[in-house]
Amino acid sequence: MKVFVTKKIPGDHLEKLKTSGYEILIGESLDKIKDSDALLTFLTDRVDGDLMDAAGPQLKVISNYAVGVDNIDVKAAADRGIIVCNTPSDEVNEAVAEHTWALILALARRVVESDEFIRDQGYFAGKGGYRGWEPDLFLGTNLIGKTLGIIGLGRIGTMVARRAKGYNMTVFYNKHEPDPVAEKELEVKFVSLDSLLAASDFVSLHVPLNEETRHMINKDTLAKVKQGAFLVNTARGSVVSEGDLIESLKSGHLAGAALDVFDNEPNISPELIVMPNVIMTPHIASATWEARNKMGEMAVSAIADTLSGKKPQNMVDEKVWERRRK
Repeated sequence: MKVFVTKKIPGDHLEKLKTSGYEILIGESLDKIKDSDALLTFLTDRVDGDLMDAAGPQLKVISNYAVGVDNIDVKAAADRGIIVCNTPSDEVNEAVAEHTWALILALARRVVESDEFIRDQGYFAGKGGYRGWEPDLFLGTNLIGKTLGIIGLGRIGTMVARRAKGYNMTVFYNKHEPDPVAEKELEVKFVSLDSLLAASDFVSLHVPLNEETRHMINKDTLAKVKQGAFLVNTARGSVVSEGDLIESLKSGHLAGAALDVFDNEPNISPELIVMPNVIMTPHIASATWEARNKMGEMAVSAIADTLSGKKPQNMVDEKVWERRRK
């Protein structure tokens, strides 16, 4: 059986497939996808019905090396009897939650600006711009006692909320329905989206990308954000309308933003790049050895299980498996 992989992945997981007798084809180009029994894809791959048909009717499983599956036409796969799996895990969720807090802290204490100042104006550049401690140099803001608003209290949002307790922050959250269990455990409070935006000093996004959430942070919602608040996005870039975000930052309504994902990734607005109150990382929220190794293990296991006739874990639509078994 043939397994097509669009990029190499960390670890030796693909080697395990090879030793089990599978043919592994690794290539950036999708033009050699024909006759594949399985696809190992990434969030940068657009997997639609035409691509599935190009692989051929023998295609049984698409294993996405990501938690989200917005890059895959799940309905088209289901219509063709193709199983779609993803790679959620505690390791991945913890990594994203940790990165979210790294961005929150960097925003609050202006870490990136300060680092650039030292490098550009300090001793390393020989310019002597840095003269040592000064009372008003790069004043930031404390986290203690501030309000954190979490939009999407799923696995990652819950882990972000848990860490906020150490900073004695008030935590508001918004999702489809209140979560009494999380409220009791984490001491968080369910509020409407408008109330969350108006009260939060930091707003952190943790929703999947779908038609409901696409550009949910836009001109109208940004106008409701508390003056001087910070926005953090480690979810999906298109949850935020990038043009509207830029306008809010330029006007000073938002004090700053930290983005690990972008609306038109990998293309980033030049205006964002030059803003000193914007921190950007190249979609690396889950980029730890532990998380990526687990993702590889899960993605490969889903393929091996499906092709051997065993029910795989982390199916997006289990009804497809049931139909295949009949």
